[in-house]
Amino acid sequence: MFENLTEKLQRVFKNLRGEGKLTEENIQQALRDIRISLLEADVNFKVVKQLIDRIKEKSLGQEVLTSLTPAQQVVKIVHDELVELLGGGAAQLRFASQPPTVILLAGLQGSGKTTTGGKLARWLSRHGHRPLLVSVDVYRPAARRQLTVIAEAIDMPIFEGPAGPADPLELARLARREAANTGRDVLVVDTAGRLHIDDEMMGEMQQLKQQLEPAEVLFVADAMTGQDAVKSADEFHRRLGLTGVILTKMDGDARGGAALSIRSVTGQPLKFVGVGEKYDALELFHPQRVVSRILGMGDVLSLIEKAQETVDLKQAEEMQRKLLSDRFSLGDFRDQLRQMRKLGPLDQILGMLPQVGPFRQLQQVKLEEKELVRIEAIVDSMTPRERNHYQVINGSRRRRIARGSGATVQEVNRLLKQYAEARRMMRTLSGGFMAKRMGKLKLPSALR
Repeated sequence: MFENLTEKLQRVFKNLRGEGKLTEENIQQALRDIRISLLEADVNFKVVKQLIDRIKEKSLGQEVLTSLTPAQQVVKIVHDELVELLGGGAAQLRFASQPPTVILLAGLQGSGKTTTGGKLARWLSRHGHRPLLVSVDVYRPAARRQLTVIAEAIDMPIFEGPAGPADPLELARLARREAANTGRDVLVVDTAGRLHIDDEMMGEMQQLKQQLEPAEVLFVADAMTGQDAVKSADEFHRRLGLTGVILTKMDGDARGGAALSIRSVTGQPLKFVGVGEKYDALELFHPQRVVSRILGMGDVLSLIEKAQETVDLKQAEEMQRKLLSDRFSLGDFRDQLRQMRKLGPLDQILGMLPQVGPFRQLQQVKLEEKELVRIEAIVDSMTPRERNHYQVINGSRRRRIARGSGATVQEVNRLLKQYAEARRMMRTLSGGFMAKRMGKLKLPSALR
């Protein structure tokens, strides 16, 4: 996400750093370029104007122009203003003092609201809560059925209510009573969507809000629709009173205009973003981390959190011992790839790394998911002896492995070469300076 904006801002800052001494003219040109970059990223034009005015006021101060590192000072001002634009810190969910907490999901049809309800329930469950799902979209039986299928897939309870015609308000009331009686501390309510905003839909939402007294009213919008999502969120907030926004499909939005505009326009925070199709692909929105990614500084904290959630610690510790004792086999190489795939799509992982220094080259890596699957198939076609002693893999063995995995001999050769290079690199790192440094860091062993 934000790939286009990141690339353009990187060019602006590179030009600034190339100036021996910054002048007011240099900064004015940089601000013009930043303004154009933000507008091309589909950020609301009023938001862009206010942001540029604030950056300009601070960047043209005497303390910046006379600083020893004026370009870095400008970058810091842009960073701080973008963080402020997005709300400063992460906006946490609010919970009722007396359970069950009710979370009401609102949004237009096709925004991903029902799927997001399942993702949110999964997120709540992983963070110590016991959610119950309910759909009060009585107008589209397929929508209620969809939520039931999602609930089964993520192993979450759902309240389906009595058979036959149902009233949204009565269904919501019964669901809340069910949550209270069964010890469920959060009720996630998926409401009916429409193709456009209408008075009937808003009237029903207002009645549900009045009856349920939700701790959160979250508007779910498709990030790919840009300023249309912002306008819809603003209208919902004006008529319903939102407490936050969830943007879906952020992983497919290279511009990011909705994310950068929505808080300034609505006054309500962006609380979650959907970053993939899987049910665990819902993340808290961290303004500082997102701005760091936009400015090419990476998001290492989120990467560490992903690793802590998905990496098998025992397996990682065993892998570390093998590296230090030079027993890193092809089977281990395959297992490491599997662990990496658990973190998520490769382009997302690479996007969390800083685009500077040794990581800059990684941004150009175009390794597709199917390539990793092919590598696993090749290693799986080897005998245990071949995995542990790759030197025995001669020409005839390579042909047999290629046939067994559906690959070519050239692909087998390429894998063996990659493995040998990875082995040499890991042996060097684990035996030298890097090992000493990693040993001193207070990181989870899975990240060492």
